[in-house]
Amino acid sequence: MATTALKGNSVNTIGELPAVGSKSPGWDLVGTGLAQLTQADSEGKRVVLNIFPSVDTGICAASVRKFNELAAGLDNTSVVNVSKDLPFAQARFCGAEGIENVAVGSAFRSQFGDDFGVTMVDGPMAGLLARAVIVLDADGSVIHSQLVEEITTEPDYDAAVAALS
Repeated sequence: MATTALKGNSVNTIGELPAVGSKSPGWDLVGTGLAQLTQADSEGKRVVLNIFPSVDTGICAASVRKFNELAAGLDNTSVVNVSKDLPFAQARFCGAEGIENVAVGSAFRSQFGDDFGVTMVDGPMAGLLARAVIVLDADGSVIHSQLVEEITTEPDYDAAVAALS
């Protein structure tokens, strides 16, 4: 069990993030239009998983915007934004914001949060995903992981991008 915080109050997750050097547990998410979105869709590419509670909060929305901006300059890299928001909400947000360089995936009916150790088990957002970033190389191995210490702060974008260098 890992610990993050929400406004200074400890929040526990269901497990630990995959360790650097380990293989990704893979994922099966629901993309826009209710299409399946899996790790196989990014086969042979590096992947940045931007994980957060809900796109309808300011910090989560800011991270999607920032990773969309960064994705435009990343070669052979897919950025997947993951939350438990319904695919309709994710598509609405991306359409309204002009987000086109990243994919969105909903974990609302998958084991993603448990498999990646990011489901919050207590606190006011229990059941949602904690803010985290996991970067995979083209072979699906973890090369960077960050469970953000305080949910109300943005992830370390520079560290995520540096892992791709």
